[in-house]
Amino acid sequence: MPLPLIELEERLRLFNKLMLELLRGRIQRTTFQPWEVELLLDIEACQLKDANRREVLRRYQKAAIRYVDRGGRTLLKLSEYLDKKHRQPVDRGSAAVEE
Repeated sequence: MPLPLIELEERLRLFNKLMLELLRGRIQRTTFQPWEVELLLDIEACQLKDANRREVLRRYQKAAIRYVDRGGRTLLKLSEYLDKKHRQPVDRGSAAVEE
């Protein structure tokens, strides 16, 4: 459901705080907003491998910020980010064929 701009900006601020906690590897608080729990469960369901977890989370955070900056009215979930990333066509091979 689309959020009012003021609420979306506040959620984005809190989202960045949550992502910082995840990237540091320690969450020290014990209470969460329902939307934060939803995002945390989504991240957990994606079953990221420890080897690239931090890098994927950094890229996801940047993509979520860009999504809102470009007019998105909700926060992007990790599963949505990964789905979009894997659906994009890869044109790297076509440049090599043309040469």
